[in-house]
Amino acid sequence: MKRYLIKVDITRLIIMIIGNVFLGMGISIFKLSGLGNDPFSGMVMALADSSGIVYANFLILLNLVLFVIQGIWGRKLIGAGTFVNAIFLGYIATFFYNIWIDLLGEPQMFWQQVVTVAIGVVVCSFGISLYQTSQVGVAPYDSLSLIMNKRFPKISYFWHRMFTDALCALVCFLAGGIIGLGTLATVFGLGPIIQFFDVNFTKKLLAKRGPTAG
Repeated sequence: MKRYLIKVDITRLIIMIIGNVFLGMGISIFKLSGLGNDPFSGMVMALADSSGIVYANFLILLNLVLFVIQGIWGRKLIGAGTFVNAIFLGYIATFFYNIWIDLLGEPQMFWQQVVTVAIGVVVCSFGISLYQTSQVGVAPYDSLSLIMNKRFPKISYFWHRMFTDALCALVCFLAGGIIGLGTLATVFGLGPIIQFFDVNFTKKLLAKRGPTAG
């Protein structure tokens, strides 16, 4: 662990942590909208509700299973970001959701829900940009499509990611979760906005720090 911390730029670790905070905040905003979350988070919330296990705890349990897959086929993708995302993201999302409920309550009108979704897209995209571009570890779920792309390179990463997201959306629906505008917004809207933040903010910020060590 000491060798790992020496090799990784501390600024990148801080950026990754901030990214996960914003990502958790974005997930909480999507949940607040009542119009659906990203496929993976929506699936976890639906399964947690049906099993009676707290969302954050269920997410950790599921990540443990996915981490086994990552450890076998995607060991190079494991880093500090893997553990921060896997362990703390659910608690971060729950923390912010409770704040929104106490301060704002649930949006009552459809236009308010739509605005909430739009805010969630931007916040999530910013968080993902910071977390992924810092390059200090990939979350267990995010590693699945990367592993599949490496093992089946003739199929583009886009289709591998679409497959895992579609599977999560199906499980979410079958478990009684919400599949709605928020889900569609994350599937089709996150990519371009993440790219925008990557190009105009995150990569410029990291460029000032130089390439990642090791």
